[in-house]
Amino acid sequence: MTSLQERLVDGAYAAGWSTIKKLPEPVAVRLGRAVADIVWKKRGKGVRRLESNYARVVPDATPERLAELSRAGMRSYLRYWMESFRLPAWSEERVRTGFDAQDLHYLTDCLASDRGVILALPHMGNWDLAGAWLTTELQTPFTTVAERLKPESLYDRFVAYREGLGMEVLPHSGGSAFGTLARRLRDGGLVCLVAERDLSASGVEVKFFGEATRMPAGPALLAQQTGATLLPVTLWYDDSPEMRGRVHPPVEVPETGTRAEKTSVMTQALADAFATGIADHPEDWHMLQRLWLADLDPTKGSP
Repeated sequence: MTSLQERLVDGAYAAGWSTIKKLPEPVAVRLGRAVADIVWKKRGKGVRRLESNYARVVPDATPERLAELSRAGMRSYLRYWMESFRLPAWSEERVRTGFDAQDLHYLTDCLASDRGVILALPHMGNWDLAGAWLTTELQTPFTTVAERLKPESLYDRFVAYREGLGMEVLPHSGGSAFGTLARRLRDGGLVCLVAERDLSASGVEVKFFGEATRMPAGPALLAQQTGATLLPVTLWYDDSPEMRGRVHPPVEVPETGTRAEKTSVMTQALADAFATGIADHPEDWHMLQRLWLADLDPTKGSP
């Protein structure tokens, strides 16, 4: 990306946070849908990749069904962005009523016992809204990790945005994030990690919808090292203004095996929980990048 492109991208996000949040909510909803439909009709690289990923999730889908899914997926993705641009202006009451979670007791019981908790999520729904709900409704601060973006000014905007919602944000790169997360967990804190796409060279190979991919080892390693509870979470939208979510049962640390073997078993359990939620609500999984190892092979030549 050239410096001009970086400035344009940064400017576009800045305009979103400064302008979209001032729109009435119904207007923002309609704008998001309109933009999503325009992008979907152009069938660019991201839309084609989204459709290709959905083909793994719904293997018996016809081309017509995949097209419907990708259109719904882009509408869900743009809903995420419209909400994210507007979240800093939402009242506490709007945040509280913006999310409803099933099986929340898995989380609240652990928090009540002062035991550290790791929430691991795929790229579903609006994880920023779920985080704002945690800090507002449950009055529970937490620590998360953010991928370093280009330009640096854009990364700084995302950090400021998430810190404004009550999160502690650590950079993904740099090597010190794991130690800080471990300290927070040992102190009984909460850590939230988006965890179905590996951003390193040390991911754990798992089966995901029947094919091999790699997912981050961090959640499983943190649970083993600190004794924190590892909870998968999936999110989705319906036709209401609320987002829905489910806290899945804890991923237990195996009693036997090496650290690598335990990490493999636990990461596969995370992948299975993610797959359950994604299969139920595929249109709310916003994976516009390559994920499966077969697609990461440069000889494949797919978008």
